[in-house]
Amino acid sequence: MSTPVNKEVAWDKTKTIMSKTDAKGVIEYVNQVFMDVCGYNEAELIGKPHNVIRHPDMPKTIFKILWDNIQKGINFHAIVKNLAKSGEYYWVITDFDIIRDPSGQIINYMGRRTSVPEQTIEKHIAPLYQKILQVEQAGGIEAGEQYFQQFLKDQGKDYLTYIEDVILEFK
Repeated sequence: MSTPVNKEVAWDKTKTIMSKTDAKGVIEYVNQVFMDVCGYNEAELIGKPHNVIRHPDMPKTIFKILWDNIQKGINFHAIVKNLAKSGEYYWVITDFDIIRDPSGQIINYMGRRTSVPEQTIEKHIAPLYQKILQVEQAGGIEAGEQYFQQFLKDQGKDYLTYIEDVILEFK
């Protein structure tokens, strides 16, 4: 894994980053935009767990909630800070097509990632994720999840409504 540096990847934020994983999150396909942004080539990504690009600033709580939902077949929008091979970071909002075999079993996830307004990150997401991370470090992922659920309750919103609202605020 790369050593993080506090610098954002310069990328064309009008483009969509795409990847497909198997049901366990192992990468089977990436588009050129994905490779351009993260700095890895196809051979370095195919067959690897998608968390190869996980940034250490990301709370485990967010990934737990994401996986809990998509494994139930529920599309999920998450704002994620990823780590490029260079150590630089890039923020994206991701959602999924959940692909099933004829018997209904989930066999693949197709992820679409687009840019997030910088103001959304600075005003809402970065401070929230930093707090969740602190709670996780003190009390584990369960504590992080409890903190986040209470945060959403205090906002009077579920996760998806909260994400939609903070994105729309600056669009």
